[in-house]
Amino acid sequence: MKTPLLAAAVAVTLALAGCGSGSSSGEVRLRMIESLTSPDRTKLIKKLIADFEEANPGIEVELISPPLDSADQKILQILQTKKDLDVLEVRDHTAKSFSNNGWLAELPTTGWSGWSDLTELAQKKAVEVGGKPYLIPYGFYQRTLFYRTDWGMSRPPTTWQELYEAGKKMTTGDRFGYSFRGGKGGADYAVMMISAYNGEALDPEKSFFLKDKRTIFATPEAAEALELFVKIFKETSPPDSVSWGFPEMVQGFTSGVTGMLIQDPEVIKSVEESGVKAWSTAPIPKGPTGYAFQPVGYAGWGATSFSKHPKEAVKLVQFLSESEQSIAFAKGNSLIPISKQAQNDPQFSQGAWKAYLEAQQDPKQVITIRPVDYPGWSQFTVDSDRDIQALITGKKTVAEVLKSWDAFWTDQAKKVS
Repeated sequence: MKTPLLAAAVAVTLALAGCGSGSSSGEVRLRMIESLTSPDRTKLIKKLIADFEEANPGIEVELISPPLDSADQKILQILQTKKDLDVLEVRDHTAKSFSNNGWLAELPTTGWSGWSDLTELAQKKAVEVGGKPYLIPYGFYQRTLFYRTDWGMSRPPTTWQELYEAGKKMTTGDRFGYSFRGGKGGADYAVMMISAYNGEALDPEKSFFLKDKRTIFATPEAAEALELFVKIFKETSPPDSVSWGFPEMVQGFTSGVTGMLIQDPEVIKSVEESGVKAWSTAPIPKGPTGYAFQPVGYAGWGATSFSKHPKEAVKLVQFLSESEQSIAFAKGNSLIPISKQAQNDPQFSQGAWKAYLEAQQDPKQVITIRPVDYPGWSQFTVDSDRDIQALITGKKTVAEVLKSWDAFWTDQAKKVS
C-alpha cells in the first residue's frame, strides 16, 4: 500500500511525463509532411507509418499531405514559423535553403546499422549539402525515354534531333509526338538539352559550367539546343502542354495523347497501370557530339532542428530508410533504391528498368551534379521556369533567356570563388 507521500510523488512524476510528451496519455505525437504527394504514394507512406507505430508503442505520427502544386510552399510556411513539425520531405533543390536557414537537424550516422546498408550513391547524396547528413534519400530519379511502339516508330530516337523528327511524324489529328513540360520544372528539360549540346566541354562536377569556367549558356551550342527545344514544343507537342507539369505530362502519355515522354522511373508504375500495352523505354537522347547529361534527382526524409521530440523524429527517419521499408517505398514508387539489398531484385533489373541499366553502362550517358551549393540555386529554379514560359509563348527570345542565365551563373561563380 502506497503512503500518501509516495502516492503524491508518483502523481507528480506522471504529470511531468505527460507534460514532457505533449500528451495527457503519455504518447509522443510527431507531425510529418510530404512534398511529392499522390494518392497511392500517401497510402504507402501511411502503411509504413503504421508499421513504425506498431514497432514503437507510445509514438503516434500525423502525416500532412498537401496538394502537389502547393506542397513545397506549405512546407516553407511551416518551417518559417518553426513549430509543430518533426519530420519532413527534403528535396535536392530545397536542401540547401532549408539547411542554410537552420531548419534541418544533422542526422546521426554512427550507431545506426542502416547507414552501412545504404548504397554509395545514397551515402554521397545524404551529405551532398555542406558535407552533413541533413536528409537520408529514399530513392533516386533518373530520367529515361518512354515511347509507344505501336505508333510507327521502328526504333527509339537516340538524339534530340531524332526525337524532334520522330515527334513530327507522330503528330497528327488529336495525337502528338511528345509530352512537353512547359510549366513547373520545364526549365530542367531545357538545361538537359543545352548540356547535351555542349558535350564533352561540360564539367560534370559543376554542371552549369564548362571546363573552361564559362557557363553552359554562353555558347553557340546552347542557342542551337534552345531553338530546337522551342521547335519540339511548337511542332510536336499539345498546345496546352505550355503549362504542363509532372502530372499532366504523364497523363498525356498514359491517356494516348502523346507518343513519347521523358520522365523518372516512378512513371513506370503509372504506365503499367494505365492500360497502355505497346510501350518501351530507352536512354535519354544525346546531343550532336554523342553525349547526354543529367543529374540524378533525389529527395529524402529529414528532421527539423526545432522538433520537440528530436530522438523520436530521428528514429522515424531511420526506420523509413532501413532496407525493408526503403525497398517497399522504392518498389511502390518505381524509384532507384537506396539499399544494397535491392540490387539483385528482379523489379530493378528487368523490363522497363533495362534502359536505366543501359544508361549506367554507357560512358557517354553522364551523371552530373546539380549546383545546389550555390546561394542562388533555389531562386534560379523559380526564375528559369518563368523564363521558359516566356520563351515558348514568344515573350522572350532564345538570346534573351541565355543572356540572362549566363549573367546569373557568372555572378554565382563569383560568389563561391
